[in-house]
Amino acid sequence: MLLAIANIVLPVFALIFAGYFLRWRRILSDVACRELNRFVVFLALPALMIDILVNSSCETLYQPGFLYAFELGVFILFFGVLVVHWLKNKDLAAASIDATSASYANTGYIGIPLCALTFGTENLAPTMVSVILTVSVNFAASIIFIEMGTQSGKSMWSTLGHVAVSLCKNPLIVAPAIAALFLMTGWQPYGVTQSVKILGGAASPCALVATGIFLAERQEKTSVGASIELTLLKLVAQPLIVWYFAFYVFEMPPLWAKSAVILSALPTGTGPFMLAELYGRGRGIASRTIFLSTLFGILTLAVWLTYL
Repeated sequence: MLLAIANIVLPVFALIFAGYFLRWRRILSDVACRELNRFVVFLALPALMIDILVNSSCETLYQPGFLYAFELGVFILFFGVLVVHWLKNKDLAAASIDATSASYANTGYIGIPLCALTFGTENLAPTMVSVILTVSVNFAASIIFIEMGTQSGKSMWSTLGHVAVSLCKNPLIVAPAIAALFLMTGWQPYGVTQSVKILGGAASPCALVATGIFLAERQEKTSVGASIELTLLKLVAQPLIVWYFAFYVFEMPPLWAKSAVILSALPTGTGPFMLAELYGRGRGIASRTIFLSTLFGILTLAVWLTYL
C-alpha cells in the first residue's frame, strides 16, 4: 500500500522539485515562472479542460452532491477566516486574501496530475468540475470581497461589473464554454480534437514545474504564525469538512466522494498570491502559505490516499 501511494504522490512532487532545483541553480531565469504559467493558463490547461469535457456526458458531470460538499468546505473556511482576520486587522482586502489562502485548492496544477495517477485519466470529470468551481466561483468571490475593501465609494454594481469582465477574459472560464459549444453542435473535427489533446497533455508537467519555480522564488518575510495557521486549516480542516459532507450528508458515486476529499486536501494554489500581487496586500503570508502547504501536503495527501 505504501509503495502504491508513493508511486502516486512522488512523481507529482518530483516535477515540482525539478522546477525548484532548476530555478534555485539559476538554470531558469526569474521570468521562467511567469512565461510558463502563461503557457499553462492560456493554452495547455484550457485545452485539457476542453478535451476532458467534450468526452464527458452531461449526466456524468451533473453531481450536485459533489458541488455542495466541495464548495461547503471552501466557503466555511473562507468566511470563517475572513471574519476573524477582518475583526483582528480591520482590513477587508488583506483578510480576503488570507481567507483565499486558507481555502483555495491547487486543483489545476497539482489536482489534475495527482487525480490522473490515482483514478486514471478517464476519471477526471470530478477534477474538471473542481477546477471550474475554483477558478470561477471561488476566485470571483475572493475578488468581490477584495474589491469591496479597496474600492471604497464605488457601487456594488460597479464592482460586480468589474469582476464579470475579468471572468469573461479568463481562459479557464472560456474553455468550458468552448467545450459546451462543441457538445451542442456536435462539431468535433479530428484535426482540432487531436491538436487539443496533444496540447492538453503538456498541462500537467508544465504546471508542476511552474509550481516548483514559483516556490523557489524568495519568500517575503512575514508572520510565520499566520501562515502556519492558514496551512493547517487548508491541509487538515478543509478535507475533514468535505469528507464529512461527501460521505455522510450528500449522495454521490464513490469516485466523486473520494475525489472531493482529495481535491480539498490539496495545497494552496497560486491564486491568492496572484491576487496579493495585484492588490498589494498580504503577499508575504500568501506566498509562505503556498510554500508550507505544498511542502507538508506530501504527508497529508499520503494519509488521505491511504485512508480512502
